[in-house]
Amino acid sequence: MGLFDTLSKFTEGLSKTRISLIGRVQKLITAQSKIDDATFNELEQILLEADVGFATTSEILTRLRHRVKEERFEDTSALLALLKEVVLEILGPQSIPSMPPAELRPFVIMVVGVNGAGKTTTIGKMAYQYRQAGYRVVIGAADTFRAAANEQLEIWAKRAGVELVQQSQGSDPAAVAFDALNSALAKKADIVIIDTAGRLHTKVPLMEELRKIKRVLEKRLPGAPHEVLLVLDAATGQNGLQQAKVFSAAVELTGLVLTKIDGTAKGGIILAIAYELKLPVKFVGMGEGIDDLRFFDTHAFVEALFASGGK
Repeated sequence: MGLFDTLSKFTEGLSKTRISLIGRVQKLITAQSKIDDATFNELEQILLEADVGFATTSEILTRLRHRVKEERFEDTSALLALLKEVVLEILGPQSIPSMPPAELRPFVIMVVGVNGAGKTTTIGKMAYQYRQAGYRVVIGAADTFRAAANEQLEIWAKRAGVELVQQSQGSDPAAVAFDALNSALAKKADIVIIDTAGRLHTKVPLMEELRKIKRVLEKRLPGAPHEVLLVLDAATGQNGLQQAKVFSAAVELTGLVLTKIDGTAKGGIILAIAYELKLPVKFVGMGEGIDDLRFFDTHAFVEALFASGGK
């Protein structure tokens, strides 16, 4: 399996969310034959418990009520198909997974996130997938606060078969990022992935360090970093929205990576992210294996979420 083989992996990885969300909608449809206020009240509860969030849930229900009224739907049997259409609308235009543009070499990806979100693991998987696609990849170990972080990255870099640039614990993270980019330029690498220290998004001095890393990268290579990705643990739910807002204010996020989606029934957070943050989900992690990372694809996500009516 590769980055583009998403549908089967999504169907497997979204099983818990599918049962908690679409499965419950299916039971609602079976229990009630007519669409009424009670139907919408129950649907609201289902969406909230799947971590779709209040604002996004309200928007979904508003659109559903409008469709039901305008098109005069009365039977709940139409509800699932309507919900699927509204979910597609909320997620926006069909995403088309793409590799870094050829004119941007090296393509610099800066990865941020709080401790425990799966950031280091994600970087290793991302590096592996890019190498499998034929790209030469360099990882910069700019998380210099934890010795364990470098050790983990060393293991992942070896597994992925990519170069790792690092310095001793306590070194200036921006200097490591600079060295990694320099190495990539000298060796004509295609992609540079910069790890950063996991941190609480409420720690202002640490957020300033992220800004410094970004400034150093841009000074060395105008336009870099080309991507600034926030890694979020899907199980954190609505707290992830707050994390994204703070990180984006500090370093202008270009997208998100949602990890551990296979281990939670709250995959509805993807809808909240799309509607409230207007930030694209670029990758999703669904498993422990080195190839268990996928580009986020709107069509594959929705088809997998609604597969077999939520079973």
